[in-house]
Amino acid sequence: MIPARDEAALGMGGRGTWRIYLGAAPGVGKTYAMLNEGRRRAERGTDVVVGFAETHGRSRTAEQLGGLEVVPPRRTSHGGTWSAEMDVDAVLARRPEVALVDELAHANGPGCRNARRWEDIEELLQAGIDVVSTLNIQHLASLNDVVESITGVRHGETVPDAVVRRADQIELVDMTAEALRRRLAHGNVHAADQAGDAPPGYFRTGNLNALRELALLWVADRVDEGLARYRDQHGITEPWEARERIVVALSGGPEGDALIRRAARMGARAGRADLLAVRVVRSDGLAEGSPAATARQRALVESIDGTFHQVVGDDVAVALVEFARAVDATQLVLGSGRRAGRRRLSGGGVEAAVTREPSGFDVHIVAHEHAGDGRGAVRRSGSALSRRRRGAGWALAVAGPPLLTALLAGTGLQFGLVTDILFYLALTVGVALAGGLWPAVAAAVLGSLLANWFFTPPFHTLTIAGRDNAIALAIFIGVAAAVASVVDLAARRSRQAARSGAEAETLSMLATSVLRGEKALPALLERVRETFGVSSVALLERTGDGWRTLGSTGPEPCSDPDEADVRAAVAPERGGETVLALRGRVLPAADRRVLSAFASQAAAALEWRRLAEEAAGARRLAEGNRIRTALLAAVSHDLRTPLASIKAGVSSLRQTDVDWDPEDEAELLATIEESADKLDGLIGNLLDMSRLQTGAVSPLTQPVPVEQVVPPALQGVPAGRVEVDVPETLPPVLADPGLLERALANVVENAVRHSTGAVTLSACALRGGLPREEVEIRVADRGPGVPEAAREQIFAPFQRLGDSPRGDGVGLGLAVARGFTEAMGGTLQAEDTPGGGLTMVFTLPAGAAGDSASRDEGRRPL
Repeated sequence: MIPARDEAALGMGGRGTWRIYLGAAPGVGKTYAMLNEGRRRAERGTDVVVGFAETHGRSRTAEQLGGLEVVPPRRTSHGGTWSAEMDVDAVLARRPEVALVDELAHANGPGCRNARRWEDIEELLQAGIDVVSTLNIQHLASLNDVVESITGVRHGETVPDAVVRRADQIELVDMTAEALRRRLAHGNVHAADQAGDAPPGYFRTGNLNALRELALLWVADRVDEGLARYRDQHGITEPWEARERIVVALSGGPEGDALIRRAARMGARAGRADLLAVRVVRSDGLAEGSPAATARQRALVESIDGTFHQVVGDDVAVALVEFARAVDATQLVLGSGRRAGRRRLSGGGVEAAVTREPSGFDVHIVAHEHAGDGRGAVRRSGSALSRRRRGAGWALAVAGPPLLTALLAGTGLQFGLVTDILFYLALTVGVALAGGLWPAVAAAVLGSLLANWFFTPPFHTLTIAGRDNAIALAIFIGVAAAVASVVDLAARRSRQAARSGAEAETLSMLATSVLRGEKALPALLERVRETFGVSSVALLERTGDGWRTLGSTGPEPCSDPDEADVRAAVAPERGGETVLALRGRVLPAADRRVLSAFASQAAAALEWRRLAEEAAGARRLAEGNRIRTALLAAVSHDLRTPLASIKAGVSSLRQTDVDWDPEDEAELLATIEESADKLDGLIGNLLDMSRLQTGAVSPLTQPVPVEQVVPPALQGVPAGRVEVDVPETLPPVLADPGLLERALANVVENAVRHSTGAVTLSACALRGGLPREEVEIRVADRGPGVPEAAREQIFAPFQRLGDSPRGDGVGLGLAVARGFTEAMGGTLQAEDTPGGGLTMVFTLPAGAAGDSASRDEGRRPL
């Protein structure tokens, strides 16, 4: 283990650790707790100074200053008033291990280098000085207005939340409202001459309870964040609590921004919640809404750590419910429809259809200022020729002319043939608007026959007596066919324009993803699946005897291009044949242009992956060169030292002109043996590191009782230096006995070398929500510790932080220990030892009887 504080370490620029005592109100004991912490550290031998402390005349707080070194404050004057400020330069020049700095949110007076005290603290942390400070909840920038609404007092001195979140530890100094009011009544909060400084009513019980709740909730959020990091570090995927997933449905309309913000606020109130925005497009590629609004809303979602998705479906309600089920959503947020009239006629819009679908999640319908504004909304351009509209057109073409004839004949009114034909022409135009060309032609023919039979002399016959009547009927059929053709052509052009817009939007999203660096194959394939509404997508490369899957998404992806419904050639990679294979439906020819663009990006993603692999290989080569260089340096000095001792001892014993007495001879032999043991350990670590670097470590894992591995690992340790606490009920670990013994021996040797007291080796079982039971082995020393910024560095090969002398190892022990532990599927991390020192934590999977695993059954363990 490496000393935490020495000139070499401080010169490395490591950042200090930061601890904040947070309180709900003045007088809860933050400054007292900070000074008490400083006294405890000083009693343990830590170099502690008081950078600045404000006692506010509290005698018990002032008593805590006794025995602590106080850096004299800097006196500044403003408007004839003198004030005391922390002397940052004096603290930096003093270079303590820990500095106590009160009132984090304080605004510095004129003439100070920094405007705020938290900026002074940042300088101390950058210099490698640990800082303990204090803060009241009302000084947090995000809660300042909330506190004002509770107490009626606005605090001008605030600290950005992001600054406070950078603290390594935040501890709440909690006190009930009644206890704080008693302290206030006894004069323990304000001195007699300051009692009137507090705003009237500030310390009312209700105010204090509300401030206490704010502090507890804010700290609970920070604890939740720490728990999330812990779960990520330990690979815990099983839920420890219900996780909220909120899906917000977007249509590309102007109301989307408000819906996203509402969903984000719901997620914030729920705690850790996933936010997913989804937009539904038709299976023909058409989408309602503005592309500009969609791009803006996508950027808004991503700015608040949400994800944007696009799914395909002709029925918007069904598509939304299926997506929400697929992502295990707990809440779905919808905007109220913009077409109020159509909703009344059809029995409800998308929101009503969603609520009728069985879902298992909550549906929130949010009112907005654009609700009911149907005329301003973009209509579904392709709906004029949809199957439903064509069906409606044929129904109207068949039933409309007879109904119109019955109406005209039943009223008994004699309009004349021209007027009757105009009625039929109006009906034909309506049929054309509803169903297109052919239903309108059918309506025109049927209408002309009915007009001839009922309203053209001679009646009830298809014979036309008058030439004028025949011309009128012919013109009617011609005009009806022409109008239907124009309406149909306009609908098709509108459809083509909408498709072109949809393709342009999709290509724009594709280009945007390239600019953002989204080149990973899984993300690209998932986007292909969402865009074209297929069930699965696979990227296949031809090999000598078949096809190899480079990436896939969705259920049952193709393993051969012949199994695909759609296939697109990808630019060949290194001369091979690569194919994008889609399964689920056949795409129309118009979609092939967009699919070819995705294929081009797939080729770029493959090239990017190839370059990344080459870069990784170059990094490994550079690392190997660095290790070889360090190895030469080790051989030139660290290995030469024990060899020189062995040679000197042997040469002395072989001298014939010197008569060695038994004690001198025994001392020389002991030196030779000690140097040989050290040389053996150095060579062993070098060989182990070379195996780790070349990937030649193949552990033969089996259930291993920890109590059987500990004794051989402690063979080279002087008696009495290690205290072992391994319970008899501890389950065995799934590990390689030889590798675990070597890793423990290296860590224990390192701890004994740097500890001023006994080293403790303990073990315990971890349960409670983990994917499987784990065993934790802790090796704790009582040395000076290691700065948090340097804890990962100590596991790098050939690292000896601090002032460790040359010849005292080559800096491979911890690197080998971590490499062996990770090869066995475990982790090795460094933590602070309570009371001072460093603790190495092994975490290994627990093994049951019969468990056995090996990465190479044919190899023996090292």
